[in-house]
Amino acid sequence: MDKGLHFMFCVVTTVLLLRESSQTGAVRNDDAMIKANDLRGPEENLPALTVTTILEDPYVMVRSAELEGYCIDLLKALASMLHFSYKVKVVGDGKYGAISSNGNWTGMIGEILRQEADIAVAPLTVTSAREEVISFTTPFLQTGIGILLRKDTVSQEMSFFHFLAPFSKETWTGLLFAYVLTCVCLFLVARLSPCEWNEPKNEENHFTFLNSLWFGAGALTLQGVTPRPKAFSVRVIAAIWWLFTIALLAAYIANFTALLSSGSEQLPIQTFEDLVKQRKLEFGTLDGSSTFYFFKNSKNPIHQMIYEYMDKRRDHVLVKTYQEAVQRVMESNYAFIGESISQDLAAARHCNLIRAPEVIGARGFGIATAQASPWTKKLSVAVLKLRESGDLDYLRNKWWESSCLHKSRDRWSPLQPQALGGLFLTLAIGLALGVIAAMVELSNKSRHAAGHVKVGDCHHLCLPLGLPSV
Repeated sequence: MDKGLHFMFCVVTTVLLLRESSQTGAVRNDDAMIKANDLRGPEENLPALTVTTILEDPYVMVRSAELEGYCIDLLKALASMLHFSYKVKVVGDGKYGAISSNGNWTGMIGEILRQEADIAVAPLTVTSAREEVISFTTPFLQTGIGILLRKDTVSQEMSFFHFLAPFSKETWTGLLFAYVLTCVCLFLVARLSPCEWNEPKNEENHFTFLNSLWFGAGALTLQGVTPRPKAFSVRVIAAIWWLFTIALLAAYIANFTALLSSGSEQLPIQTFEDLVKQRKLEFGTLDGSSTFYFFKNSKNPIHQMIYEYMDKRRDHVLVKTYQEAVQRVMESNYAFIGESISQDLAAARHCNLIRAPEVIGARGFGIATAQASPWTKKLSVAVLKLRESGDLDYLRNKWWESSCLHKSRDRWSPLQPQALGGLFLTLAIGLALGVIAAMVELSNKSRHAAGHVKVGDCHHLCLPLGLPSV
C-alpha cells in the first residue's frame, strides 16, 4: 500500500513538473534579431510577427547584446494588449524607406513590401508617398521639422550699448520727452507760484531752467538734490515725477536682470528664413529622408531655397545617419534640419545644443503594416488606448529625460565686458565733458577778471590750480 502511494506521488509530481516546463518561455537574442514574449499561456496559440526597425537613439538601441528603447517598450505594450509574439530585426540597409532610382523601395518600407517583415515599429514618418504602398496606424508620436544648432555657433553677440536693451527705442524716446516736459513744467510752475520767490524785492527764484533739469535728473536716479520745492504746486509735480521714476527704475532693473540671465539663450536664427539668409552655418538633412522630400515638394519659396542649397551640395551637407548629424553639429559650423522630437532628445542629451523655435510640417510617427493587413486596425486602436491611459506620455518622459535644466541653473558665468561696455563709455564721455566744461568756465572767468585787474590771463588761470604764475 505504501509503495503504491509512493509510486502515485512520484507520477503526479513528474506530470506537474513537465507541464510547468512546457509553459515556460525564453527570450533569445541574436546580433540583429530578438524573439520576445512576456505573455502567459501556451505560446503555440499566439500569432508571431516579424518586426523590422532601425537603430536610432532613443527609439531602438543595443545595450548588452539586447535591444531597448522607446519603440521596444511600445512593442512590448502592444504585444501584451493584442496577444502576439514577435521577433525584432534591424533593417538590413539601415534606411527608413524611399524610392530608389530603379523604382523600388528601400529600407523598412521595402522589407514590408517584399514580405520580409510584417510590421515596422520605428520613428517612421507618415507621408503620402509611403501611404500609397503601405498602411500606417494612428501616430504614436507627434513631431515636425526643426533646426538643431550648437549654442556657441549662433550665440548672439552683445552690443556695446547692451545696457540700453531693456527698453525699446520708442520707450527711451518717450522717457526723454517725459523728462524734458516735466522739467519745463517745474520751471514754469515755480516761476508762476509766489511761494517759490524768497524775497519779491530781490526777484530771486532758485528753480531756474538748468536747476529744474538738474532736479529731474537727480530724482530719476533716486538722489536727493536741491533746490527743494516750497510751493504746493511744485511739490505735486515733484511727487508725481518721483512715483514715475520709481516704477520706471523697477521695470528697468527687472528687464535688465532677465536680459542678462537669458542672454546666452538668444538665437539670431529663429526661423528657416533666418537660416537661409545667414552665411556662417552650413545646413543639411538626412539623405533620402522624408524631410528632404518635404522641401523638394514644397511650393514655399523659402523651402525651395533650402532644397536647392542642399541639392547642389548633396555630397557635402547631406548625412547618412542621425548620429552623424548630431556629431557634425557639435564639431563644426553645421545646422541639422530634421525631426523636431529627435532634436529635442539631442538637446536633452547634449547641453551645448539647442533647437530653433520654429517648427514646420507637422507630422507623426506611425507603425507601418502591409496594405489590407488585419493588424492595422488592431494596432491603431491599441495605440489610442495607450495614449488615453497616459502610457505614451510615460514612455516619452522616460526616454527624453534631460539634466540640462539643472545644470543651467547651477551654472554661473560672469558678465562679459561687452554687456556693460556702453556704461563705461558713457562714464568716460561724462568725465571728459565735465573736465572740458570746467576748463571753459575757468578760462572765461580768468579773461573776465583779467579785464578788470589788468593782469594776464595766465595768472588767473593758474591761481585756482595752485600753480605759480609766470
